[in-house]
Amino acid sequence: MSSPSRAAVSTVGMVNGFRASDLAAQPPDIASMIERRNRLLGPGYQLFYTDPVEVTNAHGVHLYAGDGTEYLDAYNNVAQIGHCHPRVVEAVSRQLARLNTNTRYLQEPLLDLAEQLLAHFPAPLDRVTLTCTGSEANDLATRIAHHHTGSSGIIVTANAYHGVTSSVAAYSPSLGPGAPPGAHVRTIAAPDPAGFADEAELIAAVRGDVRRAADDLVRAGHGVSACLVDTVLSSDGVFTHPTGVLRALAEEVRSYGAVMIADEVQGGFGRTGDDWWGFARHGFVPDIVTMGKPMGNGYPVAAVVLRAEVGHGFESAVRYFNTFGGSTAAAAAARAVVTVIEEEELVERSRRMGASLGDALRDLAGDTDLIGAVRGVGMFYGVELSAEGGPVEAARTAREVTNRMRRAGVLISASGPHGNVLKIRPPLTFDQSHVDRLVEALAAGLRAVDPTPREA
Repeated sequence: MSSPSRAAVSTVGMVNGFRASDLAAQPPDIASMIERRNRLLGPGYQLFYTDPVEVTNAHGVHLYAGDGTEYLDAYNNVAQIGHCHPRVVEAVSRQLARLNTNTRYLQEPLLDLAEQLLAHFPAPLDRVTLTCTGSEANDLATRIAHHHTGSSGIIVTANAYHGVTSSVAAYSPSLGPGAPPGAHVRTIAAPDPAGFADEAELIAAVRGDVRRAADDLVRAGHGVSACLVDTVLSSDGVFTHPTGVLRALAEEVRSYGAVMIADEVQGGFGRTGDDWWGFARHGFVPDIVTMGKPMGNGYPVAAVVLRAEVGHGFESAVRYFNTFGGSTAAAAAARAVVTVIEEEELVERSRRMGASLGDALRDLAGDTDLIGAVRGVGMFYGVELSAEGGPVEAARTAREVTNRMRRAGVLISASGPHGNVLKIRPPLTFDQSHVDRLVEALAAGLRAVDPTPREA
């Protein structure tokens, strides 16, 4: 299994991004706001789309511009249960009006959240530590793994994204050449079933990749502390099948005395429709699970869930404190999100609507040579585009299709090492009318790029 080139990875950040060359085409009010933004904000910020979207309010699955233009949000997984969900708004507002402080005081809401959240995990995962962001959660998870194993080596997939802090950027190769992997990091290729005869051959290749990476870490003196994997492999291009792959990966990692960390920031909280967590689809239980953005539906809260024994070494050596991680208001937001997913049966809804979305995307793929593969499950799909000119040309197509959809009022993005995978990640509250609108916009965007249908 080959890894993507560094040159290919470095282009990803700009695939669906606004570029300086796009400024001249903007209306005066938008151009003025962009110039003001450039004058005031620090480095690294990026806008979506050739024509950036100014939003002033949101509700449910829609974003709205100041002039009332409505956008169907099929990308923003922060709003897991829909933008501005009234249960979350009410819970946070009520708590902020009463108390919002840290975990060094006894507070029942924090314990209520812990019990409610842990009830959705298999029994060995029985402790939770709250943070503010997924980056913090992944940073903490790898620190815990280091203290548990005594090793420092980390294995991730070749185009993984796990966060933006200095330590986490060291094992987030999708950030590009400006954030090179640390000396203690080794990458393995994403488990792409294309090119393999069957599942057994793919799994054998994954096992071999893990062993090579682990052996190299051992030779370099780092040992193997952890393997950290996004359970839907989003930044690698969305690989959700076959479902035995991550179990095999975990078995190999543990044979080196390392821990398996499941990053559920993108795949968790019912998004796959099969279960609350992406790892459950693969039939194994991780040692540590991390989660982030969707947990607060817009309020910053994240978490690490782990086996109690894995945390003993860290606990004996480090005093952990996070001022806003696990604050009273954060606990209220997360409890509201978990409760809504439970009461509105959004895991089942994700499964049902995801099946409809997947069928429609596969039907669309049968009508055009531009779609090379459709991968995904639940409310998370990757549509890989192909082109005669190869991945670079396919990435240009992805950019054009994404921007055409934006002009039609439907928001998606792109992913993968070459940026040629359309990334579709709607709120779990999508209904059939939203699926239909999304697929119609995608079909129109593809027809505009290539009006020639595939020959039967």
